[in-house]
Amino acid sequence: MKAMGVMEEGDAVFGTGAEVNLDSQTHYDHDNPPPKIVQGYKFNIFYPDLVDKTKAPIYTIEKDGNSDETCIIRFHAGPPYEDIAFRIVNKEWEYSHKKGFKCTFERGILHVYFNFKRYRYRR
Repeated sequence: MKAMGVMEEGDAVFGTGAEVNLDSQTHYDHDNPPPKIVQGYKFNIFYPDLVDKTKAPIYTIEKDGNSDETCIIRFHAGPPYEDIAFRIVNKEWEYSHKKGFKCTFERGILHVYFNFKRYRYRR
């Protein structure tokens, strides 16, 4: 996995950023920035040699042992490929296309993009 750079076969990209709100604006500044958090992931997985090209690969989310902070995303495509899995942050996903969700399989590439829900502080 990498944060930025040129995409290569089988790469997963994650986006990081800082929560900007009134609390963080009062406690942090340019010289002392807030800690970065993972805001979402982009998976581009190449399957050029699938036996059944009409059947799209699938992903499943699994519990990561005793950890509540992370989970496992597993991609299954069928022969001749073995499953591939990544450990990701365990947060609720934003499923809206307008907010960056994408799950498509085209030209032998599975694209799974998602961002995490952002909860705004309200009194």
